[in-house]
Amino acid sequence: MVYGTAYFVSVETMKKLFSLLFLFISFTLAEPTFGQGKQAPIRIAAASDLKFALDSIIAVFQQQNTATIQPIYGSSGKLFEQILNGAPFDIYLSADIRYPEELSEKGHAASEVFPYGVGRLVLWSRKINTEEKRIQALNDPGVKKIAIANPRHAPYGQRAQEALVHYDLFEKLEKQLVFGENISQTAQFVTTGAADIGIIALSLALSPAMKRYTSPYYLIPETSHQPLIQGGVITKYGSGKNPVNLFFEFLKSETSVAILREYGFTKP
Repeated sequence: MVYGTAYFVSVETMKKLFSLLFLFISFTLAEPTFGQGKQAPIRIAAASDLKFALDSIIAVFQQQNTATIQPIYGSSGKLFEQILNGAPFDIYLSADIRYPEELSEKGHAASEVFPYGVGRLVLWSRKINTEEKRIQALNDPGVKKIAIANPRHAPYGQRAQEALVHYDLFEKLEKQLVFGENISQTAQFVTTGAADIGIIALSLALSPAMKRYTSPYYLIPETSHQPLIQGGVITKYGSGKNPVNLFFEFLKSETSVAILREYGFTKP
């Protein structure tokens, strides 16, 4: 009786084959596949204080351009770490210009760092008239919880802490502080009542989402903290992509500057 030839594959060979298959799948999934003539979206890692301003800028840009833009909002520090670890973002817009400057120093940038605006801090509450009481609103008997962004990785949180130290309030109020992962979550704490008052971004206080509460705000003097100079950069991942370059240049246009001004950002 004649039997067919038997083939045996060693365990080591199988491991190599599976490794090659895994690498093939990984590279295939790393970049989305688009139809012929379609471009991959422009991915933007943006500080969450830019949410409403950047959405407006993107809307105007897309009226004249076919590029798809996907903004991801978060704390500047965490987005910075993600980019250092290889996250596929084409543009990085930070609430603290030092982060994109450090990306450039570490070889993760493909453009000059562009300072796009200066942010401001405000004191905001649905329960207390902060415009009237100013910084002393933090001492109001009705204040049990005070929201600020996490100073460890959110520039607005760092500046909020500096302001509290400036007014000799940090030690007194430290136990009342609740920390948002970013400035958007911090604002959410105050609007939902999870905190009685908060130190948030002026750009968010001016947004339609918060204006509907008709709560006044107190603009915290810039002399109480280091300036919130914000900056952006094209990342190494976004290098050589024409749509990315076009949008980055659009951020410098008078149209974008006007939109940023509408949300409280001034020129550096």
